[in-house]
Amino acid sequence: MTQFFLTIAAIFGGLSVAGGAFGAHALREKITERALEIFDTGARYQMYHALALLLVAILISRLESPPTTLLVSGWLFIIGVVIFSGSLYALSLTGIRSLGAVAPLGGLALMLGWAALAVAGATIKF
Repeated sequence: MTQFFLTIAAIFGGLSVAGGAFGAHALREKITERALEIFDTGARYQMYHALALLLVAILISRLESPPTTLLVSGWLFIIGVVIFSGSLYALSLTGIRSLGAVAPLGGLALMLGWAALAVAGATIKF
């Protein structure tokens, strides 16, 4: 799982930088200011959780027997980024407002990922 989480964290991080640049340069004249804010929120949260997933990968690599909650946290971060950031990108680019209703599900996955990481942190013996 270490290699998988590290790889996905790097992909999320790189795509977040690319998305931020795309939003700042290519989209600025093509979508509304509000849509650009929504796009930027997706990119920011994607980067935050790329870094969180990187932390999870590092912790897994350092522990002889990582707690299950650490693995769950990594998966929830992946699922959350795909749903939360993905729906915000789609909403800002298409204007389909119903996509905004999907974002909270991704946000919930991200929050649960942090909760699982907290539980893992409370149980890890360093």
